[in-house]
Amino acid sequence: MTQPDKIRNVAIIAHVDHGKTTMVDGLLKQSKTFRDNQAEMNQELIMDSGDQEHERGITITAKQTSIFHNEYKINIIDTPGHADFSGEVERTLNMADGVLLIVDAQEGPMPQTKFVLSKALEVGLKPVVVINKIDKPSRRIDEVNDEIADLFLELATTDDQLHYKTYYAIGREGKAWADMPANPEEMADLSPIFDAIINDIPSPQVDPSGSLQLLVTSLHYDSFLGKYAIGRISRGTVKRSQAVVLMQRSGETVSARIEKVFGYRGLAKEELNEASAGDIVALTGISAAHIGETIADANNPEALPIIDVEPPTISMYLGPNTSPFKGKEGEFTTSRQIGDRLKKELETNVSLRVEDSGIGFIVSGRGELHLSVLIESLRREGYEFEVGRPQVVTIEEDGVTKEPVEDLVVEIGAEFVGTISQELGMRRGELIHQDTTSSGTIRQTYRISTRGLIGLRNQLLTATKGTVIMNSVPHGYQPLGPSLNNTRGGALIAFEQGVTTPYALQNAEDRGVLFVGPAVDVYAGMIVGLYNRQEDLEINVCKAKHLTNMRSKSSDGAVQLTPFTDLSLEQSIDFLADDELLEVTPKSLRLRKRYLDANERKRQSKQ
Repeated sequence: MTQPDKIRNVAIIAHVDHGKTTMVDGLLKQSKTFRDNQAEMNQELIMDSGDQEHERGITITAKQTSIFHNEYKINIIDTPGHADFSGEVERTLNMADGVLLIVDAQEGPMPQTKFVLSKALEVGLKPVVVINKIDKPSRRIDEVNDEIADLFLELATTDDQLHYKTYYAIGREGKAWADMPANPEEMADLSPIFDAIINDIPSPQVDPSGSLQLLVTSLHYDSFLGKYAIGRISRGTVKRSQAVVLMQRSGETVSARIEKVFGYRGLAKEELNEASAGDIVALTGISAAHIGETIADANNPEALPIIDVEPPTISMYLGPNTSPFKGKEGEFTTSRQIGDRLKKELETNVSLRVEDSGIGFIVSGRGELHLSVLIESLRREGYEFEVGRPQVVTIEEDGVTKEPVEDLVVEIGAEFVGTISQELGMRRGELIHQDTTSSGTIRQTYRISTRGLIGLRNQLLTATKGTVIMNSVPHGYQPLGPSLNNTRGGALIAFEQGVTTPYALQNAEDRGVLFVGPAVDVYAGMIVGLYNRQEDLEINVCKAKHLTNMRSKSSDGAVQLTPFTDLSLEQSIDFLADDELLEVTPKSLRLRKRYLDANERKRQSKQ
């Protein structure tokens, strides 16, 4: 059992892609957590264990690991950098006593840097700054130091928080220095970061002799031991077979008994007989535990403050598939199965909200990425369902309906400034600040409603040939503005059920951009393309060429089709209009009209 003064609990926070997970990799490897011949020594992004984390190159869920340096145990919490997963950041900061704030030596503080730092300072954590990637040719060390100082002046809640130490690192190479090195090529390791964690981050201020208190900040499942309740022990000690009380959000208490106590060593859990205040542990046997609830001593049950998480900003309908192809490709298709899966997700996904809506559900989250990760997870698990267009979540304040607003930062080449300004102007974005970066790109900061951000990413990627860098962070709420103009063309809609033919698609190409190729099953009311006019158009994409005994030179050649546009999940969600749905199955994504019958669509449009 490690004494509290030999424990350090530190969260690694930063803007997306500034090097958090890579820094954790270096700390794990240099602390001799793995043997030299273990596979992890040759891996990168060791902490990003999920399939989607590998594919998207981002951290989605916060994770804990422990390393030992000399006689100290260091619990490290790797947090996501995207604003959509800020609920993960907010809940896990409760386990830490200090933070390593990692900042890119070229980009400097970015929107999410400001957001995660403000959350860390609000809960009184001690910050240590690491300027990473100092080997970049376009690094701006002095300017970035000044920008960080300005950020602390803006966000600090006490004078103590203005006194922070700065270190310099090349996380990818496992090097760090207490002062900016004259030659970043010189030999070095991460010893300065280890020393900073031990000397600059305080030990947990806890009472090991009191009665047990632990705030559940994370949950984990396995098929062997069931649910693990994970959190930092705030007071007392926890032992195997100890009688405890779970203090729920509702105010009710549930008696339970701890079956096993696990600590962390590297990426693995190790079973302990007991653990003391200040340490991060995983407990089994408390199956009713939810995030934000307190596990306390049965003889002296006292609840800790419940974790408050920022409310959701985006919602969408999610329900069972109602298309003519329902049940053909998915394993779980009923409303009950989908509802049970969403209830399970609510236990670990603290920023998510789910409400019943007819045969389906209204799912609310922190952004399009947050919801699309959930949709992709359900799809991979064999679920078949349909989703509607994302909608903004409004609040009522003093009798006024208000909508969420975000600060959007875009970085683009100078030649795209006019295009970006036009697109954001149509979405009622307000330009707040503009400057030129050291690499010659233009960085603009806009204030824009969350409603205006829906579908924006793909529009800007197309307009800038894929070169735009954009990030947004919540700013607050403002009175609900007028509706935004529709900037999308109409839909090309399949006229009948059947299989698409090259002959029919060749005729349809002149009408717009197609989303399907030849030999694809379609049904009446399914969207097969984007019309180059504003209204919708029904077309026959299944028509075969009539065979005659007449020959013509023009018709004897093979049909040459333009490659169709294969929309990703995010692009499909962005495409949706209010009267459209996206059918999601493990094998397919199909856009469709909400009302498949053409006469029914006309009746609904007149109402």
